[in-house]
Amino acid sequence: QVHNLFGYYMTRSAAEAFERYQPEKRILLFSRASYIGMHRYGGIWQGDNMAWWSHLRMNVKMMSSLNMCGFLYTGADVGGFGADTTEDLLLRWLEFAVFTPLLRNHSARGTRKQEVYRFSHIPKFSSVIGARYQLLPYIYSEYMKAALRNTMMFNPLSFIYGKDNLARQVEDQLLVGENIMIAPVCEQNVTGRVVYFPERMKQLIFKDGIIEEGNIFEKGFSYVNMPMGTVNVFLREGYLLPVAKGGKCVEDINFEDLKVYSFGEKIKQYEYYSDDGETTDFDMESHIRILK
Repeated sequence: QVHNLFGYYMTRSAAEAFERYQPEKRILLFSRASYIGMHRYGGIWQGDNMAWWSHLRMNVKMMSSLNMCGFLYTGADVGGFGADTTEDLLLRWLEFAVFTPLLRNHSARGTRKQEVYRFSHIPKFSSVIGARYQLLPYIYSEYMKAALRNTMMFNPLSFIYGKDNLARQVEDQLLVGENIMIAPVCEQNVTGRVVYFPERMKQLIFKDGIIEEGNIFEKGFSYVNMPMGTVNVFLREGYLLPVAKGGKCVEDINFEDLKVYSFGEKIKQYEYYSDDGETTDFDMESHIRILK
């Protein structure tokens, strides 16, 4: 009867101890054991998943479900924890996981070794991981704004387009923050997928450190080509997407020297959040500046 509460209080006690002994530092905790309310003290990873395509699809759905419960810092074991992953599953999973706050490739003892350098298409893995560092300013900004404003970072289409009957039935696409939509490929042996566009959007393709501006899609269903090793983002008309030059680690990223992508005639201003990531003054208004 107290199984889940044990994990909750374990994380809470650690968080309160860090706050007491290191009050000037921001501490990151995440645990597999959890309970409702633990988001105040730490994040979670999504347990012992399996190297199955169905669990990749489940990971997509769980991001918004956990956000509804207050858990923003979360993610699943990329490629699956149990069973033997495959190169294409790991690559497709990574293409989605670059958007999740917790990005971790982790597997069980006795399963296939699944570090990305063990596979044959290392440049494709490198390209996808590189997109993470290009997108990190936007991901971090949207994460922090959601944490400070008690909103969600990952929204199902039904939350944004509630009057659209078709959007309410789509569960494998997400809005990441307010400005972009993603439609992960969760099926084996395909080079793309059918995407539902609830409004006019423009495709941006991240590959090998280059960002290619793709097609503009009108409202409705369209087949979108998404080759393995690319990260695909769909930018809403009238919105901005700030992107960095990237790097090999967070310290390499210049969070101020950004390139801004947009399309449409009337562009909405973007509230860009950036801080030092270490101190606890994260609620200062000076951390937000307007991008146009």
